[in-house]
Formats: sequence, structure tokens, C-alpha cells
Amino acid sequence: MKQFFVVLALLMLVTGLCASPAFAQDTGSVKGVCKDVEGKPITGAVVEWVNADTGRKYDIKTNNKGEYFSLGVQLGRYKVTLLGQDNKEIFHYNGFTVSGDENTLDFDMKKEQANAAQGAGLTPEQLKQQQEQVANITKENATIKNLNEKLAAAKTASDAGDFDTAIAQMTEATQMDPNRDLLWAKLGDYELGSATKQTDSAEKSKRYDAAVTDYQKALDLKQKAVDAATQKPADAPKVLASFYNNLGKAEAQLGKTDEAVKAYNQAAQLDPPGAGMYYFNLGAILTNANTTNNGDMRKAAAQAFDKAIAADPARADAYYWKGTNLIGAATLQGDKMVAPPGTAEAFQKYLELAPTGPHAEEAKAMLAGLGAPVETSYGTKKKGK
Repeated sequence: MKQFFVVLALLMLVTGLCASPAFAQDTGSVKGVCKDVEGKPITGAVVEWVNADTGRKYDIKTNNKGEYFSLGVQLGRYKVTLLGQDNKEIFHYNGFTVSGDENTLDFDMKKEQANAAQGAGLTPEQLKQQQEQVANITKENATIKNLNEKLAAAKTASDAGDFDTAIAQMTEATQMDPNRDLLWAKLGDYELGSATKQTDSAEKSKRYDAAVTDYQKALDLKQKAVDAATQKPADAPKVLASFYNNLGKAEAQLGKTDEAVKAYNQAAQLDPPGAGMYYFNLGAILTNANTTNNGDMRKAAAQAFDKAIAADPARADAYYWKGTNLIGAATLQGDKMVAPPGTAEAFQKYLELAPTGPHAEEAKAMLAGLGAPVETSYGTKKKGK
């Protein structure tokens, strides 16, 4: 019996030696705490781990305590970089090795600053510059965090229709940092939105005036930043165009038609892909402002809609409003209405693009008045009554 147990034990040992391991550990976990020069947690930051051998990257975000943690990080040597909320580097380490165990790497800026002071080969002036840089980054991160909170609170209020709260939040944001074009543009958006809800004409005008001022500040700041940049931001023209577009809306509401025309034309020149919308808006404000059926304004509006159509041939409403402006110049010859060339074609094109659109019945009525056929994209034709 004893011999049997010895043999069984040997068999178990041999089986164990021959068996392949069920799991091969090729990843580890990483964690750490990030603190600024004042010992406060760096929240909302990203700890970037880049494998020096494979280039594989892991981005791990810090929580409200400045902590970060991640499983499944490939083993190897890493460059580890702490990035602030503005994606600027705060500090980095080279050659940190991730093993199969739990790996801890803290970012303690106060400690790193002290280490630098004790002999990292920096001159007093270099050390001072480094300290100022760290302090500026820390301050910038705190400012961005506060501004993002204001932006989020304003959006929440605006989405609920509470423009006054949104305006208050953005006003505070512009007081915290008056040099960011986005803040002024958002403030202008909420002033513009709130104006439409006012029943008092004086208050309505006041808010449109405020929106004009806000958009102008946003434009000035953005243009200044673009002019100062060594490499022009790719989205700068589109951003500037959006500011001009909204400025045009506010100016049009104040009856400043000439200024609005300039703003929309500027938007179209800056952002050709969006020109269809900007020229359509230009045609719309000229149409709305023409309360006396002025011939020059009708012509200018029709030309604006022509430009909108050239930029975006599928914009159905542009054809309808072009036709509406042209038909304003129609004359009666006997009992027949005669409109300028292109009028019927404009209404027919609208019906082709939008046979059941919001202006379909009006377009058909206009064609009937002109004695022109109604045509749609389905290829059917019928004589207007």
C-alpha cells in the first residue's frame, strides 16, 4: 500500500511538470496619485503611458482625489507623462518599468520642485522659470476647471429655457477670464436667445445690443489670437465665420441691415463650405427688412439667394424665397401676371426638391397665378389653374 502512494505522488509530480501553464501573465496594473506644487490633487488630468518598445499608449484619467488606476497594461519600459486639462505637459518620467505586479508611480510636483532645487544642475534663474511654469500650469488648470463648470451650468440652464441664469453664469465666466473668445460668443448666444422671449421692446433691444457687443469681443479676441499664432489653427476660419453669422443675426434684429449684410458676407468669405447658409441668412434678412417692397432690396435679396443656391444647389428654401422676391416685381398685362425671368423656374425647382415642403402650396399658387406648370421630382406635370 505504501508503494502505491509513492507511485501516485510521483505521477502527480510528473503531470505537474509536463503541464503547460494555464495563464501567462503579460500585463500589469498601474496606479498613483498626482499632486500640484501646493500638495493639492490634480483632478481631471491624464496620465499618459507610452511603451518605449512598442509605442502602445494608455491614457488614464485622474479622479477628484488626483488618483489614477488601470489594469491590463502591457509589460515593458514606459515614458509616463502627466497632462493637464488643457493637454499641456506638467511633468514626465522616462524608463519606468511595468512588471507583472502592481506598479505605483506618483506625481508629486512639490517634491519634484524640491528635488530640482537640491541639485538637478539648474541655475537659480532656470529653477525660478521652472517654478513659475509649474505654478502657471496649475493656475491655468484650475481656471479651466472653473470655466468648464460655468459653461456646463449655463448650457443646462439654457436647455431648460432659463436664459437669465445662463447669462449670469457666462457673465461670471467672462469676469474670471475676459480673454477667451468662446466665453464671449456663448454669452452672445444666450443674450440673443433671451431677446426673443422679451415682451418689452426696450428690453429686447437692450439684449440684442448686448449680443452685438459680445460677438464683437469674441471676434476681436479670436482674430488677435489667429494673427499672433505661428501656425494658424485649421478651424479658425470656420469659428470666425460662425461669430460673424451670429453677429449678423443680432444686427438684423436691431434694424442694422447694412451692418448685418457686411457680417454675413464676411462669414461666407471666411468659410466657403458654409456659404450656402450664410447667403441664405443674408437673403432672409433683406426679405424681412423690405417692408416697403423696395425694388433694390428685392433685387439684393434675390441675388443673395442665387449665391446660396450656387453654394448649395439642394437648399430648397433658397429657390422659394428667390421666387418670392422676384414675383414682387411682377406686372399685370391685361389680366395676366408677368414676372421677371426665372420666377416660375424658382418655384418649380422648390417643388422638385421639396414637393411636400412647408411652402409647397404657396409655390403652387404662385405658379397658378403665373399660368405656369407645376413640376415635381417625380416627373409629373399639371397645368396650374
